Amino acid sequence: MNFLVDYNLQKYAAILLGKIANDGWLDLIPLSFIFFQDIELPMDSNDRVVWQLAQQNRVILLTANRNMKGED
Repeated sequence: MNFLVDYNLQKYAAILLGKIANDGWLDLIPLSFIFFQDIELPMDSNDRVVWQLAQQNRVILLTANRNMKGED
């Protein structure tokens, strides 16, 4: 299972992934967290770009700061 982590959740995602690994879950379920910098996605990318990227790559988007303002 792959997760695209929004730039504002990087620290939380690292903590979560550490906890999941320490508890042994990675032995049972393959998980990977993809960060914006891993795929050279600018942190000011608009919502539409981030959403489309997640959909095209079939990853789950973890975000807490996206909104529905404007067309994008």
